[in-house]
Amino acid sequence: MMLDTTSITHAMLEDLRERVQKTMSPKRYTHTCAVECMVARLCELFCPECTLELRAAALLHDITKEESLEKQLQLCRDFDIIVKSGDVLAPKTFHAKTAAALIGREYPAFASEAVINAVRWHTTGHANMTLGEQLLYLADYIDDSRMFPDCVRLRNYFWRADPAAMDEGARIAHLYDTLIMSFDMTMRHLLDENATISLDTILARNALIEKKTGL
Repeated sequence: MMLDTTSITHAMLEDLRERVQKTMSPKRYTHTCAVECMVARLCELFCPECTLELRAAALLHDITKEESLEKQLQLCRDFDIIVKSGDVLAPKTFHAKTAAALIGREYPAFASEAVINAVRWHTTGHANMTLGEQLLYLADYIDDSRMFPDCVRLRNYFWRADPAAMDEGARIAHLYDTLIMSFDMTMRHLLDENATISLDTILARNALIEKKTGL
């Protein structure tokens, strides 16, 4: 049975914050808290009712990020996660799958479908992402701890447009534009590194372009 998300409380989030801090390095924890803050800001614009749920997803999104590839593969075996032949060439994507799988076992109080899926797709995206998935993906890209040039550029692009002053339609269109830009940045970076590009990322980008066209 999935969690009734109305049951998430501030006290539960505080306890979760303390628990995840023990599982990661100070740098990773700083990033995690910054993503939590950013996703809360985004929720104010798009879905205030989802704030506690997406803050929980933010706290959980990187719980396996610092595990070795060997450990990631072991977790995939433990949770029957299918590993495709090309997956090992993109090891940075494993943590999204393994973190999502681990929530039900280690953090069952937060194991809602929305939390698990937001964590599962926060790295690659996928076609027809839910709003919650989009917001966690974006929060992870533009949180204030990120100082990579593309992250700074995307953060400035999103906030300098003053989305709070937009009507709902314009705000959603601006979100789509920002997400499309993020996927373009990611793919250019991977191309520069001669690295593989997840098909899910390509499908996510294309789906958003189609949605924006239909607005």
